[in-house]
Amino acid sequence: MPLPPRWVRRVLLAPGVVLLAFLVVTTLPVWALLAAAASPLVPGRLRPLRLLWLGCVYLVWDAAALLALFVLWLASGCGWRVRTPGFQRAHYLLAGWFLRLLFWQARWTLRLRIEVVGTDPDTALPGRPELVLCRHAGPGDSFILIHALVNWFRREPRIVLKDSLQWDPAIDVLLNRLPNRFIAPGPDGRGSVTEQIGHLATGLDDDDAFVIFPEGGNFTPKRRLRAIARLRSLGLERMALRAERMQHVLAPQPGGLLAALDAAPEAGVIFVAHTGLDRMLTVADVWRELPMDKRIVMRFWSVPPEEVPTDRQERIDWLFDWWHRIDEWIAVNRDGPA
Repeated sequence: MPLPPRWVRRVLLAPGVVLLAFLVVTTLPVWALLAAAASPLVPGRLRPLRLLWLGCVYLVWDAAALLALFVLWLASGCGWRVRTPGFQRAHYLLAGWFLRLLFWQARWTLRLRIEVVGTDPDTALPGRPELVLCRHAGPGDSFILIHALVNWFRREPRIVLKDSLQWDPAIDVLLNRLPNRFIAPGPDGRGSVTEQIGHLATGLDDDDAFVIFPEGGNFTPKRRLRAIARLRSLGLERMALRAERMQHVLAPQPGGLLAALDAAPEAGVIFVAHTGLDRMLTVADVWRELPMDKRIVMRFWSVPPEEVPTDRQERIDWLFDWWHRIDEWIAVNRDGPA
């Protein structure tokens, strides 16, 4: 389904979410009784009740974020000063607060644990901009990464995202006010994808983190095979052979990284791997795995700017080398870190 125009999303979708949240909260006892009645019939510890609660929390969370964003819009002179540094910082603080609230509920409702292992010290210390390259697998991994960057490492992310995420009104409003870029498939009148990425990576501050997912989508076995076939169709046999040796990640698409490195040569590079959501590939997988009771493990590697290759082909090989390292780390840690 194509994304509706921005004015439709602002006039209809955003108020609709606030109204829906009000209706759900006022009728919550009815939904709770129905979920409690269904709980003995569904495997899992009170699965319907827990999922109902989490769904309600997310809906109310979305509505509350929209109301807070509306207040910031009014305070900025109906959007007149919303791009000024003070209001940009206020939006980052708001995002951090709402992400902390969301993951507090996830820990309580789903018994979800997030642990970071082997974090390089300079990841957490602002002082230079960073390009953050993360694998993409499982529901919510982008939320987890941004939560870590904003709340643990005190970074201000600039994110490259799929345009379909703008169906969520709070994400749509918040991230369109900050320096992010929603990428649509095919031409959208703003230049190629790599041009847009290069433009977004220009002018990074010392506490900025430019976030990109080089695989271009969540990992699935079918997408892995399609990515390998695409490399072969382009005549890139050596890269296709390297991609075949990686079992848990998609072949990375280097164009975005190359554009970002050219735009921000002073930036370091952080590679991020995670495991714990690997088996949640379809809606059926998500239903089977929930309630989660899961431990998500994240690993950060930090590369200083002086260790980043300068030649184009060397950078592509370097990216594939790192993705192979991430693949090996996932193979060891997906069933519990060694």
